[in-house]
Order: sequence, then structure tokens, then C-alpha cells
Amino acid sequence: MSVVAWIVLGLVAGALAKLLLPGRDPGGLIVTTLIGIAGSFVGGWIASHFLHRSITARFFDGPTWVAAIGGALVLLIAYRLLFGNSRR
Repeated sequence: MSVVAWIVLGLVAGALAKLLLPGRDPGGLIVTTLIGIAGSFVGGWIASHFLHRSITARFFDGPTWVAAIGGALVLLIAYRLLFGNSRR
């Protein structure tokens, strides 16, 4: 997939991660979206390097979406743990 496709996938993955982890985020919607984009890249990298799962060239591949959403969830949880108390 192209970088633009990964960015679109990351936007959707960030929104889905936000739905799966409700609550107030320290950075708001824009930071959550950026975390989703970064999470899609991280999830794809983890899946291809550590799980030996190749990332396909198709946009609508289930494992690719699971990897992107999983990466976004991991980064969103880490972000909340690191910066969650700073806005209270």
C-alpha cells in the first residue's frame, strides 16, 4: 500500500481506537488522530517483522486492519499513561 493509504487507514484506526477506549484524551481529537496514523505504521511494522505476517498491497485486508488498530490502541494507551494526568 502507499503511504497515503496507510494515513487513511491510520485515521480510521485512530477513530476506532478512540471508540474502543472511551474517555478523555490528554491531547484531544487531533492528537488521537495522529496517534492512529502512527499506530497504523507501528502495527504494520510489528506484524511484518515480529509476527512474520506480510502486509498486503490490498487496502481491505483484515489482518492489515487488525494490525493498524492494534498499533493505534497500544500507542493510545501509552500516551494516556504518560500524559494522562497533565491536564487535570
